[in-house]
Amino acid sequence: MKNSEFRKYGYELVDKIADYFVEIEKYPVKSQLNPGDIIKQLPKSAPENSESFDDILKDFDEIIMPGITHWQSPNFFAYFNANNSFESILGEMLTSALGVNTFIWQNSPAGTELEEVVMNWLRDMIGLPEYFSGVIQDTASTATLCSILTAREKFTDFQINKSGFEHNKFRVYASKEAHSSIEKAVKIAGIGYENLVKINTDKNFDMISNDLELAIKNDIQNGLIPLIVISAIGTTGSTSIDSIKENGEICKKYNVFHHVDAAHVGTALVLDEFRYLIDGIENVDTFVFNPHKWMFTNFDFSAYFVKNQEYLIRTFEIMPEYLKTNVDNRVNNYRDWGIQLGRRFRALKMWFVIRSYGVEGIKSTVRKHLQLTQKFKNNIEQDERFELLAPVRFNLVCFRYNPGNLNVEELNKLNEKLLNSINKSGKAFITHTKLGDNYTIRVVIGQTYIEERNVDELWELFLSQINSF
Repeated sequence: MKNSEFRKYGYELVDKIADYFVEIEKYPVKSQLNPGDIIKQLPKSAPENSESFDDILKDFDEIIMPGITHWQSPNFFAYFNANNSFESILGEMLTSALGVNTFIWQNSPAGTELEEVVMNWLRDMIGLPEYFSGVIQDTASTATLCSILTAREKFTDFQINKSGFEHNKFRVYASKEAHSSIEKAVKIAGIGYENLVKINTDKNFDMISNDLELAIKNDIQNGLIPLIVISAIGTTGSTSIDSIKENGEICKKYNVFHHVDAAHVGTALVLDEFRYLIDGIENVDTFVFNPHKWMFTNFDFSAYFVKNQEYLIRTFEIMPEYLKTNVDNRVNNYRDWGIQLGRRFRALKMWFVIRSYGVEGIKSTVRKHLQLTQKFKNNIEQDERFELLAPVRFNLVCFRYNPGNLNVEELNKLNEKLLNSINKSGKAFITHTKLGDNYTIRVVIGQTYIEERNVDELWELFLSQINSF
């Protein structure tokens, strides 16, 4: 493609993207295709010769778009949102155009130094102490793995990195409601999922700190080694909250590494009324949240903060001759702050978003989402056919339809049917979890451009579907 063609199609694609956001509600939110429908329409082998960009765009419209579930639709209420913004898209365009790899400072000084500044901004915006240093990871899953590996090396004075495992007696602790990525991480770290201790939760699905301490004491008595506690501020299932203060005091008492996973809910810390969630932050070693979930920055961007960067760097640093420079002792080389060597210039899109919205703009948008969530919650509370299944603390509502006189199994089947009918309509997309034995419908209200009418229409959709049963 020549520069002139790039300019032509570039303008067309910007128009196409702008039109997409205007027309996004015309699409079924969840793709209505069946498995294999896309594969059937694509050739089995790559084209031998060049194809026109017009033909490529035509196939994008006709083949790819029907297979898209529209995460940026204001009627997307599933999982946790991975929201976006026009500012973020424009930043991402420039990132793609520059194509820089920011693994060491000299590769692009702006890439490294802007990352340091943006991470300091985010740290201050959510109320973390200044002694935390930040680095961008791709996801919270990666950040949690980094914390487990760092804890492992800190405890062994970096000997496992040097000579590997001899005897594995490490134990990792997390709530029964904690994210599945923790189990994956303990497997990758060589600790083994049988050594992941899942701590009981209370009626609100929060970790019971007393049970955590009992588990740690029991492991010590049995010759096992408590390595790391992973506390959650906002679990995936129900946004339950573990006590950072109580868990941190336990970690300090038994010399256990303490990591906090605030992947989704961390954005709410921009509001002063939620700062109580990080009481006890002084006993936290690492902390992660995802601006790509609820801070209007497109996937992927995970903000990872460490109290002592030396432990992190010593865990991951490697210094082949071809990467050495004469400024290494004066700069951050972020290749040593995580798993990947190659790193995208992710800071640019976050910089665009923060500067464009301003901290007050981010706060007001988050508050709007919280207010809309309370409205949806009130609808449920005022209709005796529905019931809440978990506290509504942020922008997630967990509930079920319960017309009465049904056992748990029957209720579960009925609510699965309701969820599937909502998604089949194409008018909204929702997902579920299990809380205890209960099939639970989850509605997350956090898409960047959502309006009150979208929440009202979702409620009307629920009512129309149950009336049709």
